Amino acid sequence: MTICAPNVGLREITPANRAAAEALTVTAVQAEYVAGVAESLVEAAETPDACPWYRALYLDDKPVGFVMISDGITVVNPDYLGPYFLWRLLIDQRYQGRGHGSAALSLVVKHVRTRTDARVLLTSVGQGPASPIGFYLRQGFRATGQVHQGELVLELDLLTSPSPS
Repeated sequence: MTICAPNVGLREITPANRAAAEALTVTAVQAEYVAGVAESLVEAAETPDACPWYRALYLDDKPVGFVMISDGITVVNPDYLGPYFLWRLLIDQRYQGRGHGSAALSLVVKHVRTRTDARVLLTSVGQGPASPIGFYLRQGFRATGQVHQGELVLELDLLTSPSPS
């Protein structure tokens, strides 16, 4: 059963909360599908033309997750999907199953919809026993039939789809 997550919000990662954000972890099996926060922040710093935008997901005053998107890519680079791409969505293993992933995705969608050129939000998922594909399909994403860097590409139509819940 999904529990509503009304007290969640996205906060900028700063020197004051970076260590707490980097301490967020998923299960060992899930780690095969999603990079950790520290690795994600390094990747963001190394690829500024991918327009990384990242935030910690907070439940009240406690970090419980992390999101990172490409926020309006303007360069042509075959390594990037976009212009709007959900790069990372991670909920700490202690807080999973409580609706925080859906809440985080809803907040990301709300952010991306502020961009006047945003039509779809893309993401990609690996296949396997702990793949998050079911989560994304339940949130309104659909398979595009494309594969990017070995992962299935999914898209959420921002013009017609209701916000994920």
